[in-house]
Amino acid sequence: MKDNRHKRKFKDFVIATSMNLDSPKILEFGVSERGMSTELFIELCEKKNGKLISVDINNNTKKFKSKNWHFINSRDDNFNEIEKVIKGETFDIIYLDTIHKANHVEKILFYYYEKLKEGGYFFIDDTSWLPYTKKREKNNFSIEVNNSETFDKLLQIHNVNHESFDLDFSFVGTGVARITKLSTKKLVMSKKIPTRKYSPLNFMRKIYLNLFKRNA
Repeated sequence: MKDNRHKRKFKDFVIATSMNLDSPKILEFGVSERGMSTELFIELCEKKNGKLISVDINNNTKKFKSKNWHFINSRDDNFNEIEKVIKGETFDIIYLDTIHKANHVEKILFYYYEKLKEGGYFFIDDTSWLPYTKKREKNNFSIEVNNSETFDKLLQIHNVNHESFDLDFSFVGTGVARITKLSTKKLVMSKKIPTRKYSPLNFMRKIYLNLFKRNA
């Protein structure tokens, strides 16, 4: 039986990236009802002698049994509570799958980025708005807008921090972003990208292209 798109996205883009790590230390925000990501992270940690810490507001303590797994019953932005457990640790992988709103994603990214090892990966799930647009299978106004704003926010953050991390995306299923940390330099707050999309020059370009199309 084929994996669904969500599992395929996770295995091909997240787990495949992580297979080159020895004794990986992973910090996961969000344990879903099915716990698919947690299950696959635990499998990875048991195979590679790693450690997984999962954080969620729902008490999932009994969901899995593994000596490689520790669960924190907390919001992802309850920094004091989480610090009691992680105690200044740094991680090879940080995975965010909680509140899919641009400002929240930015808050979590900026706080925990410093806890990501140089060369480590920060994954942010649900960054594609395409399945939620009109006439698509998940047609949903609010999720479309939230995912689109998150996608744009990540581009804005990367634009002013492009020397500090690489950014790429998978658009399989509901999408996922991958940040690869290149240096220990602190992140700079995001700014709107000074695009020429709405400039007079581009307006004139469109007029010219339309005239050319008509006369072709």
